[in-house]
Amino acid sequence: MDKETEAQTIAISRGLTRSISRRELLYGSTALGIASMLPGGAFAASAFGAESTAEDVTAGLDLTGKTALITGANSGLGYETMRVLAMRGAHVIAAARTPEKAQAACDSVEGKTTPVVCELSDYASAAQCAEDVKAIGEPIDMLICNAGIMALPELQQVNGIERQFAVNHLGHFTLATRLMEEVKAAPQGRVVMVSSLGYKWAPPEGIQFDNLSGEKGEYDPNTSYGQSKLANALFAMEMARRFEGTNATANAIHPGIINTNLGRHFPIYIRVFANLFGWMFMKSTPEGAATQTYAAAHPDLAQTTGKYFEDCNVVEPEGPHMMDAALAAKLWDVSEELTKPYIA
Repeated sequence: MDKETEAQTIAISRGLTRSISRRELLYGSTALGIASMLPGGAFAASAFGAESTAEDVTAGLDLTGKTALITGANSGLGYETMRVLAMRGAHVIAAARTPEKAQAACDSVEGKTTPVVCELSDYASAAQCAEDVKAIGEPIDMLICNAGIMALPELQQVNGIERQFAVNHLGHFTLATRLMEEVKAAPQGRVVMVSSLGYKWAPPEGIQFDNLSGEKGEYDPNTSYGQSKLANALFAMEMARRFEGTNATANAIHPGIINTNLGRHFPIYIRVFANLFGWMFMKSTPEGAATQTYAAAHPDLAQTTGKYFEDCNVVEPEGPHMMDAALAAKLWDVSEELTKPYIA
């Protein structure tokens, strides 16, 4: 087994072990929310948990008059989130890499939807997507940065930056920063960054600012993915700080281990195993979409900001970097420099 395959196998096994525990301890994950602390004291556990679905967490909600923008809305968790929010009455702006994919996704769900194009590896496309959204003329109640790529087997770059960091973080940074005023214009605008438990795989220093190209040392697909997911969470944290004094919030979430096309770069034997046996320990797509839908739409979270969610509950992330305010601020500044021509 080569190093690349070994690393991917370890990554999957870690996730699978955690998912098996989820099935065995269904209510234990919900209880994690009790231990998470806010400035005023303990944050109470929600009524939802690991096996809640996107429909469950929005049951009884009328989202008529609200507008949501979802990246990667044409498949997987993004599509399920779009379907449920539209079903609850929200106007969903569905972003996909091509106009055909965005239109097909919109045509296949009930409710009010609008297709837009957003190729996150192309910062000009992300910037144009923001302008297209602005032209719709509606405040953004929910901005769900859902799209992403994972575990690219070989080093690829976008504008000299390792591709997972460029797509998962910088593409969304370009889009979201250009729409901050639209989010603030909503009665209670929310930004939800889809991070991942994979943040634990980030390098020891958290973000390798001196190696964003990925060229130093031996490229590891999971370390690079982990760095991009840590960046998603740090971006939400710093955005929450910049939203202070407004009604807008920003949070990061881990959706769970789900068998979607995000894992398309894993070795074939892992994908076959997941297709055959994943139902035993992985979340379904409706379950996987629950946490981001909950964070984006549930009224109980109107004042919750700068937090990290798993299984529809605020949890305390592990490790030294996820709540590092100085690192989050530095990441924002570096991201501004890297995307400067596209965020003005």
